Amino acid sequence: MALNIKPIADRVVVEAAPAEEKTASGIYIPDTAKEKPQRGTVVAVGDGKKDEPLTVKVGDQVLYGKYAGTEITYDGKEYLIMREADIYAVL
Repeated sequence: MALNIKPIADRVVVEAAPAEEKTASGIYIPDTAKEKPQRGTVVAVGDGKKDEPLTVKVGDQVLYGKYAGTEITYDGKEYLIMREADIYAVL
């Protein structure tokens, strides 16, 4: 997927995973009760800071904070722009 967004410095663009539709036991979750996803796929990365190169790369599955990043819409899709420090783990 080619994304024409180039983040600055230590920022990354993440496409959030879809919210869970039902629980592990099979109960469907209504739209009003769905939680924001906390995992996603990195679709673009910046160049990093002068002495701190980025450790994530495009295609990585990541876990991030519940309220991390800024939501943007680009070409009809929703993305998050966040600092690499807001990413907790690479899966």
